[in-house]
Amino acid sequence: MLNKIVLSMASLRLMSGSLEIIAALIMLRLNQVDKALVVNSSLALVGPLVLIATTTIGLVGLSDKLSPSKFAWVAAGVVCLMIGILKK
Repeated sequence: MLNKIVLSMASLRLMSGSLEIIAALIMLRLNQVDKALVVNSSLALVGPLVLIATTTIGLVGLSDKLSPSKFAWVAAGVVCLMIGILKK
């Protein structure tokens, strides 16, 4: 039987991947650079949100197995990832 935490994380990633494919099809259908850029920019908002959500679900699943110091290191790593992704 699948772990509920893993199933939740995988489901979010499957939905995110499906959204990416749908966006690519919309770009092809629109066939205009300016409109395709708008669709692509919309995806730029979704990616970090999915990353945060899946990481949060994973950390909640591990919270009983991690010591407070290890949990702090993981949280610091996630913060560094977000700064690296979102900083321009």
